[in-house]
Amino acid sequence: MNDVALSFDPLWPRAGGWPALDGAADVAVLGVPAHLTSLSPTGAHATPAAIREAIQRFSPALVTGNRIVDLAELNVRDAGDVADPDSPEGEERTMAHVSELARASRLVVALGGDNSVTYAAARGAHASGLITLDAHYDVRDGVSNGSPVRRLVESGLDPKKIVQIGIADFANSVAYAERVRDYGITVIGIDEVRGRGIDDVVAQALDIAGAGPVHFDIDVDVVDRSVAPGCPASVPGGLAAWELRALVRGIARSTTIASADITEVDATADAEDGRTVRLAALCLLELIAGVSERV
Repeated sequence: MNDVALSFDPLWPRAGGWPALDGAADVAVLGVPAHLTSLSPTGAHATPAAIREAIQRFSPALVTGNRIVDLAELNVRDAGDVADPDSPEGEERTMAHVSELARASRLVVALGGDNSVTYAAARGAHASGLITLDAHYDVRDGVSNGSPVRRLVESGLDPKKIVQIGIADFANSVAYAERVRDYGITVIGIDEVRGRGIDDVVAQALDIAGAGPVHFDIDVDVVDRSVAPGCPASVPGGLAAWELRALVRGIARSTTIASADITEVDATADAEDGRTVRLAALCLLELIAGVSERV
């Protein structure tokens, strides 16, 4: 990412720079720099810090038509990073951190790290439902960034309360597609998202995932590779950046969403303009915006 000093304007405050967690919060942000079990070589452990830096390029102003909302008025707190989150002991630390934060906040956001983060974050939040934005099923055997959904099912999560949005052609195997079908997981592919529209897909996903708590997995490789070159497994033809952002905000509006993660971005492999990390930072802002719009 270009290392350019940011300008200062007292009338244009920047997002981010949140204080450390101290008591209750609307949104608690937790870095989970897991990367050692990734199926593709990755520098995803560098991404939580990169997102925190990139988010300062944006404003906390949410402007929709004539409606203006200052997200800085929400109580957003930064809980730091989980130390050494890889390994069973690391996952236990992540679960404990997320569990504590979930009791003190309306939404916990785990900044990955690779997609293995989803397992520990969902377990820590005691999720009874799961919504993923992902090009991949993540039901592989073993323990890796390709297995969190299978591991959650095997740990007791009802697969009929799992919805996977954005699953891509030519990015999964027949065997894993059949596994997902046999589990009874609801799959909404990219073409269906575009044919039905964001609002309809969001409504169905929230209905299936249930009354909560629901964990929301945002795997950024669901978007087109042109806007996510820093995602090792992103493919041409994925969701557009605006579609991802609209899905994130729409789902985050629901009070059933107790926890979320943003994963699979390798900040060390991003384009020079930092487009992937910036999109991940915008997803974090969209999550916060969704909380601000909860009824």
